[in-house]
Amino acid sequence: MVDPHSSTAEFAFRSATDVVAGLASGDVTSAGLVDALVERAAALDAPHSAVGLNSIAALSEDAREIADERDDEHRRGVSRGPLHGVPVLIKDNIEALGLPGLAGSTALVGRPSRDAELVTRLRDAGAIVLGSTNLSQWANIRSPRSTSGYSASAGLVANPWALDRSAGGSSSGSGAAVAAGLAPIAVGTETDGSIVCPASVNGVVGLKPTVGTVPTTFVVPISASQDSPGPMGRSVDDVALLYGVLAASAPPASELTPTFAVASNWRTGHPQTDQLFDDVVGLLREGGLAMTDRELAQPGEQEEKDESVVLFAELLDDLSDYLAQRPGEGVRSLADVIAYEDEHRDSEQVYFGHEFFLRAVETGGRKGDQYAEARPRNLAWAVDTCLTPGLDGVDVVIAPAYGPSWKSDLVVGGHPGPASCVTTPAAIAGWPIMCVPMGLVGGLPVGLAIVGRAHSEWTVITAARQVEQLLRAENPWPRPNWTTPTRG
Repeated sequence: MVDPHSSTAEFAFRSATDVVAGLASGDVTSAGLVDALVERAAALDAPHSAVGLNSIAALSEDAREIADERDDEHRRGVSRGPLHGVPVLIKDNIEALGLPGLAGSTALVGRPSRDAELVTRLRDAGAIVLGSTNLSQWANIRSPRSTSGYSASAGLVANPWALDRSAGGSSSGSGAAVAAGLAPIAVGTETDGSIVCPASVNGVVGLKPTVGTVPTTFVVPISASQDSPGPMGRSVDDVALLYGVLAASAPPASELTPTFAVASNWRTGHPQTDQLFDDVVGLLREGGLAMTDRELAQPGEQEEKDESVVLFAELLDDLSDYLAQRPGEGVRSLADVIAYEDEHRDSEQVYFGHEFFLRAVETGGRKGDQYAEARPRNLAWAVDTCLTPGLDGVDVVIAPAYGPSWKSDLVVGGHPGPASCVTTPAAIAGWPIMCVPMGLVGGLPVGLAIVGRAHSEWTVITAARQVEQLLRAENPWPRPNWTTPTRG
């Protein structure tokens, strides 16, 4: 078996900020980094490799050519932008020229991809689009029995900390690839938890920006009111670097010290995770961060039902519109997808069906009789009842994100592990949420979530950086240990 800790590991685990500095000094070349990452992916990620992490859906055929171009530009003193020569992976529901853009479904095989607007921003900033990452099929809005990280087009993503455990969803491949040293940074997407979850269980940093901050043009949609692409990396600084490019935004000239509210009643229900969070809060207080304990509203049956109505209705409209406009022949609506998956049941419904798709059709979309009441009621709860009181007089709210990763089970179906409700209010409101590693429980990562007001990403990033600095002051974050499948 290839040792994931050796070979190209030291080269592969360079942070994006270190890569930028190394390129500027001549200590590293883009071509050398791309070669190392491709070699590492072949050894550890490919389905028939020694490990079979399966986080990468496809590699870009022109990555090495573009790396040579970036190196030549560096030698001539030319820089395209802050990511000049830095390899980046994108989730495979984001279109990019030369990559599949399948959203995990064989229904889109052969449909030409275009450069999404966010991909254009990456290329304009000098980034090398190394490839695309596997994901939970259709961004995990297909079945209540779905297994996070599984897609019909690319199979099941493993977690590099323990190979029989879930890499989360739906940006599972992005989280696992960054954690495994297959790229310094990656792009995920979130509708409700799809960046925060894989960030938490893979032990990386992830940020879901305010909805609308990062463009979603040519990104396979679920919900216009909740979808948001965002950056993932191994440090807060790396995520900040990528966020600035994705959002075409620069940090403020001076950083204020954020104040925190601790959501004391937002618990995962996993005793060790919740105890670790309490211990971390104590450490942050000792480190001088201003923290106020506060109880916030929690979603109940009505809020969960309203969010489902909104997501299913918008899925019917938004995905159908997207499919109708994507080039090439094939499915043109959600109804077409359902028919395709029924016709290709042996490949598309091997482990679970598409019950959520059927429910989406039943809603009638935004013009259906439930949506008009559900969306404003849901939004009012998230903003007026939950987040606005929770953020009163402070800059951010923190809570534990998820408990340790659960074991993947394609036979029985999805059974996600313990989680707090922290992603739901931010998702419904469309406000930013970030996740940073807070420690290990049973040898598995768990994350701390940070929620801010709309368009307060740089404040949230500053808060995350302070948390990271205090938690990593004496002990750097460990690398995954690649535990082989075990009982228990």
